[in-house]
Order: sequence, then structure tokens, then C-alpha cells
Amino acid sequence: MLKVFARAIVAASVLFTTAANAAWPERTVTLIAPYPAGGLTDVMARLVASELQAKFKQTFIVQNDVGAGGTIGTANVAKATPDGYTLFFGPIGLLTLSPMTTKVRYDPERDFVPISIVGATPFVVTVTESFPAKTLAEFITEVKKKPDGYSYASAGAGSTTHAASVLFLKTAGLKMVHVPYRGVGPSFTALVAGNIEMSSVSPVELKPFIDSPKVRPLGISSKERSRHLPNVPTISETLPSPYVATYNGLMAPKGTPKEIVDMLSKAAQEAVKNEGFSEKLLRAGLEPVGSTPEDMLKAIAEDKKNWLTVKDDILASMGAK
Repeated sequence: MLKVFARAIVAASVLFTTAANAAWPERTVTLIAPYPAGGLTDVMARLVASELQAKFKQTFIVQNDVGAGGTIGTANVAKATPDGYTLFFGPIGLLTLSPMTTKVRYDPERDFVPISIVGATPFVVTVTESFPAKTLAEFITEVKKKPDGYSYASAGAGSTTHAASVLFLKTAGLKMVHVPYRGVGPSFTALVAGNIEMSSVSPVELKPFIDSPKVRPLGISSKERSRHLPNVPTISETLPSPYVATYNGLMAPKGTPKEIVDMLSKAAQEAVKNEGFSEKLLRAGLEPVGSTPEDMLKAIAEDKKNWLTVKDDILASMGAK
């Protein structure tokens, strides 16, 4: 009799949980973006929120929880109730790179479940107009002549722009002086002004300067030439190098019901397939992705693997021991 009663309780619990999930979302869903309003991540988050709102007929809002290089907002998601009403939208580098370079208040492997990568942004090795090189091969030859004689900018010590430059320099066997700035904007401004010689930037920053002599893109870290910069060769055309990009996507706190994760992933994938939505991403300089949770997990593992190869170099250029 007790066994029958216990089975009835379990069955009732399953039915209750399934019914609750089926009703999701019954109230406002919050997407936490870990960077300030107006930036690329924020813009993408708002595009995604709009698509999800139309799909699920419920309000989806973006909340900017900023600070500590994006790790504060990420930690807030990790501690949120895993009920599908608090989601994360941001770069996977906060799970793969940030824990290597700074102390974070979350476990990147245990606190999150992937939903979908929405868009990817590769890095472009770019030099200022006065630099004596017109190609990536010429750049490598020139820098090898003067180890630590040239400088490169980043959006901050430990940022993805910093790590991407370190990975490229190590792959090419080069030594340059790292000059960190407070954000992508100031670092790119320094490049345009000629205060530093090189930076790893995204097509988003380059877009307004594509016809300007102020900067010169030499190589892009994508697998194939970018539709945004068709005349810029891939770095791998000059030397063997890994595919490196900033992936922005959706994640949820660990424990979020799989039914909700699957619904969100399907909606994100469908949005990316929508010509109007993908065109908005393309206009922003992004490559539309729309991955499954499984493919996002693989991308996270590959991203972490790339940064691990240069972890010590990154820390050394940050002055860490």
C-alpha cells in the first residue's frame, strides 16, 4: 500500500512539473546582459528579447547588470532561481576566459546550461596607417625585426581582444608590448590615432573605417573570409592558426527544466533563420549562428581550449605571476 501511495506521489509530482513547464512563461522573463546599454552585447540581447517576446507572447526584458568585466551579471544569473524566468545573454568568454584571468563568483561548468549561440564575431589583426606592412606576412617579418619594439592595444587586461592578440602573436612567434585601455572604444581610438601599432578588433569597429586610410586590416581569425570584409584574408591563409571569435548567446542557470531550455533554443534557432532577424545581425557586423545547446557546449569547450594554450602568456602580459 505504501509503495502504491509513493508511486502516486511521484506521478502527481511529474504531472505537476510538466504542467508548470508547459505554462511557461506566465510572467515577465529577464535577460541579464553583463555589459552597459548600447554596446554590441546589449544590442544583440534586445534583438533576441524582441524575437522571444513575439514567439512566446509574453514580456521579455533586458537588464544590464554591469561591473567587474561582465562577471557581476554572470554571477547574478548563476545564483538565480532556475525556473526559466532569469536568463543570461552575453559572450561565452565569461565562462571560458574570465575564470582564467580573474576571480569569479561562479563555476563556469556547474552553474550554467547552454541554450543557443546567436551570433559570432571574429577578430581582425589591424594596424595603424603608418605601420610599414601591407600584408600579414610583411607584418610578421617587420615585428620579428624588433621584438617588443611595437605595441598592441586591447579593451582591457584579460579581455577577449587581449587574449586574441596574445594567441595570434604566440602562433606567429612575435613579441609586442601590451597596452590595455578601458574598453573597445578607447583602444580603437588609440589605433586610429596611431598611438599604438596593432590591435585585434571586430568587423563592427572596422565598418565605419573600411574605406579610411587610418587603419589597415591584415588578417581575420575566421575559418573563411568574412562577408563584411571580403578582401581581408584569413590568418590561416598565412600561417596555421585556430578559429577564434566572440560568441554571444543565451544560457540559463543550471537546473532550468530541459523543456524550457529546448523551447528557448528552438525559438533562437528559428529567429536566426528568419531573414529579417539575421539581416539585423549582419548589419551589426555579426555572423548569424543559431546553434543547438549541444553545439554551444562544444563551442564553449573549444573556446576554453584555445585560451588555455595562452593562459600563462596572458597572465604574464597582465603582470601576474
